[in-house]
Amino acid sequence: MDAITSQATEWHEPGHYHHPGAHVSTQNSARRQLLRRLVQLYAGLALYGASSALLVEAGLGLQPWNVLHQGLAELTGMSIGVVSIIVGAGVLLLWIPLRQRPGLGTVSNVFVVGVAMDGTLAAVPEAHGLAVQVLLLVAGLVLNGAATGLYIAARFGPGPRDGLMTGLHRRTGRSIRLMRTAVEVAVVVTGFVLGGTIGVGTVLYAVSIGPLAQFFLRVFAVPRASEGSTVVAAGTPGGAILRR
Repeated sequence: MDAITSQATEWHEPGHYHHPGAHVSTQNSARRQLLRRLVQLYAGLALYGASSALLVEAGLGLQPWNVLHQGLAELTGMSIGVVSIIVGAGVLLLWIPLRQRPGLGTVSNVFVVGVAMDGTLAAVPEAHGLAVQVLLLVAGLVLNGAATGLYIAARFGPGPRDGLMTGLHRRTGRSIRLMRTAVEVAVVVTGFVLGGTIGVGTVLYAVSIGPLAQFFLRVFAVPRASEGSTVVAAGTPGGAILRR
């Protein structure tokens, strides 16, 4: 009987037994969680690019950084997706003096969003009529909020542009809100001068993306793995999304 019991259980401390299958179950759970996080990351980034393309097609105003991307695309003749990739890579280089550390989500953001944006623009027909434009605008805003919730909840690191703002906050001591405002105003003005689209969509995006992202963050929240997991690395705090 003792031999059978010793194979079925592990002695931890007086009065307590631990079944070895519990450790295997924890590892399997951690692997499933990691897989879910990866799916969320790439689904979120692809949806972010696709929803940004809908805002471009709507023609009623873009997110601040896409105003710049569109302006540069007009200037260079490159697609807005390619410009987004180039700008994202350039912004990521600025992390070096700011001593920011990119994650998998940071690097993936640079490429996946731009590719998804160009792919969606190639697939979606040109919008004709104000009603269609408004429909695309609303769809783009809601899907962009969902995309933001998806990839941030995956906890693989901030996008390059968010990391720039939080890096400036850490280096200067100024508030994140001030750094974000200063950077995005400069980006919008530059993009507009180059031919980027500013409109009601730009304003609606500014006032709606925060509440939408917060809502979808709760919807897509991934429970954290139990401590000590050997599959999901420890030390991936929520603050890694926007380091303060």
